[in-house]
Amino acid sequence: MGKKLLIVDEVKQHRDALSAILRKDYQIKLGKNSEDGIRILQEEEDIAGILFDLERLEEDHYEILEFMQKQNLMSHIPILVVSEDLPTETENYCLKMGISDFIRKPLVASTTKRRVQNIVDLFYHRNNLEQMVARQNQILQKQNQILEEQTLRLKENNEKIIDALAEIIEGRNLESGLHVKRVKGFTEILAKIIQSMYPEYRLTEKNIRIIVAASALHDVGKIAIKDSVLLKPGRLSKDEFDEIKTHTTKGCEMLGHITDIWDKFYRNTCYEICRHHHERFDGRGYPDGLKGEEIPISAQLVSIADVYDALVTKRVYKDAYSLDEAYQMILNGECGTFNPKLLEAFRKARPKFEALAKKSQRMDRAIS
Repeated sequence: MGKKLLIVDEVKQHRDALSAILRKDYQIKLGKNSEDGIRILQEEEDIAGILFDLERLEEDHYEILEFMQKQNLMSHIPILVVSEDLPTETENYCLKMGISDFIRKPLVASTTKRRVQNIVDLFYHRNNLEQMVARQNQILQKQNQILEEQTLRLKENNEKIIDALAEIIEGRNLESGLHVKRVKGFTEILAKIIQSMYPEYRLTEKNIRIIVAASALHDVGKIAIKDSVLLKPGRLSKDEFDEIKTHTTKGCEMLGHITDIWDKFYRNTCYEICRHHHERFDGRGYPDGLKGEEIPISAQLVSIADVYDALVTKRVYKDAYSLDEAYQMILNGECGTFNPKLLEAFRKARPKFEALAKKSQRMDRAIS
């Protein structure tokens, strides 16, 4: 069955003439006036086009057009005006009102059929395209929702992997379970200040979150260091210190074996921090002797956080320094050379660093 056409004309002969031309290709619905036309539009679905007699349309005060505009039908149903020659200004007014095309009297069957077919097909395909785009948008929105959910699950899995490895490290290293939490806290404080002070590092909220999470694995390679070296209470020999330094590369080897269970950015950030958190800005760090901005910003942030925590907490090989001593030792270069920009941020971060250190010291005492 063909598409539905609505013909609105007061004169029965005019309606019959149009119907005779079009009824082989379309289902014809007939109306005498705007009232009939509105009723048919309300009752019938999928009207593909409307043909009006212009004189009758003027007498109806464009009621059907007003109805269609209110119901948002003008963009979906084409309207063709059947008329004799019209003044240009009248045609322009009709087009402004939303009329799609004109069919001239006296009617020529072939021309009438072609004009109706062209405009009805044009609207049909355009409407189908809009529906297809709307469906595609719905599909894309659903896919985006699924991707967001998968990303969230992947993020949670990434952080679970990191936290699990961090717990193993702490148990192996006999350090307080608060060490990793402190390093993460110091890293986050410093990173947010760097973000506001030095936009050239392009730190985003997402980057900072991943760097903070990845900081927990800075010492993962210590799992592979012998107890006699790792837990030695006294001064290390050169050979022993050389072995300790291998925790950076050994940690990266371990991370290299973890594949297909975390995303590339998490993995790369963990790798950067694990390998380079003992590099120094003057190139005198290890394992690669990177210098200046060759050192990834993630590793630079964790480096200061780790050094500060090592200074203010008691270890098997030393007592804790005071907060003021630790602060001055880092600024004075007693723990190696750091990026001047990071040192400036460290100065600004001092109150928050010390507040976190004091809180952790109270928790350490409570645990012990």
